[in-house]
Amino acid sequence: MSRQRTHVFDNAAHTARQWLCEVAERFPTADEDFAYRALRSWLHLVRDQLAPESTAHLAAQLPELLRGVFYEGWRPAHVPASLGAAEFAAEYAVLAGISQADVDRTAPVVTAALADRLSPGLIDKILGQLRHDVRALIAAPDPG
Repeated sequence: MSRQRTHVFDNAAHTARQWLCEVAERFPTADEDFAYRALRSWLHLVRDQLAPESTAHLAAQLPELLRGVFYEGWRPAHVPASLGAAEFAAEYAVLAGISQADVDRTAPVVTAALADRLSPGLIDKILGQLRHDVRALIAAPDPG
């Protein structure tokens, strides 16, 4: 394989790692495995609450490798699901490997990190498609 082709994958990995490091720094933690689990859990659970068109809009703005993570296991025939906050928190806790009591402190950090990386207003549009109780659970705190 030529170095040029490998370089393409190196750039994709670098970009995904930058996003992951931003999530980790917001906790703050050096534990990238934890940051990855928190991010992956957010991506999968939010994805499954969206219609396929909205899923595609969100995926289009993710780095290539995170887009693959985002779509991993996606079953478009089974969306959108409609989890309540308690169900969302329970699933998030299991997927992220955290206690359910920590979901309301973890998921909003991921939301805030993604809001800074995605186009302006996209997170608000995505959150606007979720049930009110789930939105309240994962919404990033107001900066001001």
